[in-house]
Amino acid sequence: MNVTTATTETKTATTATAAGPDETHAPGGEVAALLEEMRAVAEEARAAFGGLNARQLNWKPSPERWGVGQCFDHVIRANRAFVPVLERVARGEHRMSAWERRSPLSGLFGRLILKSLAPDSGRKFKAPQGVRPASSDVDARVISTFAAQQAELVGLVARAAAAADPRKTIVTSPIARLVTYSLGDALRILVTHERRHSEQARRVTEAEGFPR
Repeated sequence: MNVTTATTETKTATTATAAGPDETHAPGGEVAALLEEMRAVAEEARAAFGGLNARQLNWKPSPERWGVGQCFDHVIRANRAFVPVLERVARGEHRMSAWERRSPLSGLFGRLILKSLAPDSGRKFKAPQGVRPASSDVDARVISTFAAQQAELVGLVARAAAAADPRKTIVTSPIARLVTYSLGDALRILVTHERRHSEQARRVTEAEGFPR
C-alpha cells in the first residue's frame, strides 16, 4: 500500500448528503486501487507473519522499539478510529462542520501527512495515546484479527467512496481534531499507514536476534 500521491481538494461543497440512486459515486480507478492495496496488505501480513508464535510476535529489537505484534496492534487501533466517520459517510449522514467547509488547510494537511507516513520517509513519530499498542504480551491472534478487520474495512471503504465524492467530502482526523482532509486523502492515509507498519514489522523479523 505504498500510496503517497495526495489530491488537491475542492472545498466548495458544504455537505456530504445521502446519495440517491442517480447520485452515487461508484468507486473510481484510484479507489479500486486502494481497495486492492488493502487486500494485498492483509494477504502479505498473513503470509509473512501469520505463522509466528507468541514469542516471535512479542520480541522487540530493543526496549524502546515495537515488535511485530505491536506494529499490527497499533494498526488495528488506528483503523478502528476511522470507522465512525467512514460509517457516517457510507450511510449518507456525514455533514461537514463549519471548520471542515472553510479550512484552507485541508489539502495541505493531507499532503503533509501522506508524505510523512510514507514507508521510505525515514521520519519517526510517537503514536498518540489512543492508538498506542499494548506494551507487552500482544495477543497471538493479532495477525488474524488484523486480516478480519481489513476484510470488513474494505467493504466499508467501498461503501463510503460510493456514497460521497472522495475529492469534495472533507472529514476531520480521528486523531487530531483540528486536522481536516478530503475523504480521498483519509483513505490514502489509512492505506499508507498500514503499509508503513507492515514494513516496520518486516524489518523486525530481519533484525539480529529475532527468534527463529
